[in-house]
Amino acid sequence: MCKLFWTVWTGESTIKTMTPQRPSQDNPVVIVGSGIAGLCAAARLAHHGVRVRVLERHAAPGGKMRCLPSAAGPVDAGPTVLTLRGVFDELFSDLGERLEDHVTLIPQRILARHFWPDGSMLDLYDTEHDNAEAIRHFAGSRAAAQFRTFSARARTLFDGFDAPVMQTPAPSLPGLAAHVMRNPRLLRPMAPLSTLADVLDKNFDDPRLAQLFGRYATYVGGSPYRVPGLLALIWQAEAAGVWVVQGGMHRLACALRDLCEARGAEFRFGAHVDRIEATPDAGTRAVHLADGTRIPAETVLFNGDPKALATGTLGPDCAHVAPRTRSTARSLSAEVWAFAATPHGPDLAHHNVFFRKNPKPEFDALERGESAPDPTLYLCAQDRGQPVASGALERFEIIANAPPVQGNAEKEDLHRCRTRTFQTLARFGLTFDPTPETAALTTPAGFERLFPASDGSLYGQSPHGMTAAFERPTARTPVRGLYLAGGGTHPGAGLPGVLSSARVLDTIVPAPEAFGVSVSQNGAGARVEPVA
Repeated sequence: MCKLFWTVWTGESTIKTMTPQRPSQDNPVVIVGSGIAGLCAAARLAHHGVRVRVLERHAAPGGKMRCLPSAAGPVDAGPTVLTLRGVFDELFSDLGERLEDHVTLIPQRILARHFWPDGSMLDLYDTEHDNAEAIRHFAGSRAAAQFRTFSARARTLFDGFDAPVMQTPAPSLPGLAAHVMRNPRLLRPMAPLSTLADVLDKNFDDPRLAQLFGRYATYVGGSPYRVPGLLALIWQAEAAGVWVVQGGMHRLACALRDLCEARGAEFRFGAHVDRIEATPDAGTRAVHLADGTRIPAETVLFNGDPKALATGTLGPDCAHVAPRTRSTARSLSAEVWAFAATPHGPDLAHHNVFFRKNPKPEFDALERGESAPDPTLYLCAQDRGQPVASGALERFEIIANAPPVQGNAEKEDLHRCRTRTFQTLARFGLTFDPTPETAALTTPAGFERLFPASDGSLYGQSPHGMTAAFERPTARTPVRGLYLAGGGTHPGAGLPGVLSSARVLDTIVPAPEAFGVSVSQNGAGARVEPVA
């Protein structure tokens, strides 16, 4: 068998050298969790001829990309659209496939429709010119010019920091500083001593526009008053295009599972992992299920919240992994409604945001661990923005930001959540028939039950502060053979970030040749052959 020496970064910043073991029928690479990162890693490894077994405690793949049943069909209860499509195209291309052959993607002309309590409304579009025109009609020519300035800043930041942060397996503050010194044009737009809210308040005279673009901080589970100004780059990810997956986002998770299985990956659903067995010298040895099953494994990818390891939820052998997660603040959670109803009121796009008048009191409340009585609400009208007209009964997902589960939080008042959401929308003239019952609601405590040891947080550690990006756990762990991927791992929240966390695995897990196979390309795609 071909041998390849590879390195694992340890908690003490030392380097260990080791030789990988070739997986066998009885000892495959085990992936714990079938969130999008787990699915992507499984697909790439299986495509390279590596034996893969995926263990998932739930009944279906996707992780937080989940759906709930309704009278109108499955309703998304997690991510609602694709951005940065090229990341997904690259994944499928690496598998010798085309994304469009597995899911139908529908580009959105309207990126989002925004409503304010004063009756004003603004659509953002898929071109900068159309956005500038819409903003000119909304707030005047000066506002349109300010928008163009902000968009240029977002592009500069995205282009300047994608490679050294998003695509780097383990970014460092000294490395980032060196990158900025080599590219001094980045210093001013990144506004290193400013929050995103500071940047927006200086950029826009109209507070509604500062509020709108500040909302993108919640995409990574943060507050615009606490995340660094550098995160202005998030706007560029959405400005580059938004795609709806016909039939719902869960179709993408199912397509990836099918590709994994076609390449020999084995899935076991309803498999609750109780413990990861490891020793200081040999590293990972096995995965233990709650039913007592022991599955030998010398390479394990954990696609869950790293805090589950740090708190000993998966046993004592890995409790020294990601220790910072035990004390670092958590990102936001959410109250999520997923239901079918007939809407009455304003015309809706696929993406809709209903803003409160002043954003700061809501973020102040979230910081205190409380929910505002009249929150800003995101509403996905799942059947809008599609080539087929919506029927009378439509599918909806509504999201209100919420604090993560507090240590000894009182039992959640579900009916208060219901009142807070639907009375807020009623003030905009939007009602639903029927109004959904609390069975359609997932709260922070519900997310904690779905994803243990996450505190209900949707994005792992908090993104607040200038150094937050360098404090997240990375794919490498101090346990030999144990790796991390997912939204709680660098680079963090959002589907493109999650895919990047799985892509980083390629630089860590041994090349296919280390497992006794080689990969060659021909006109039909990849061909896996034994290594002599």
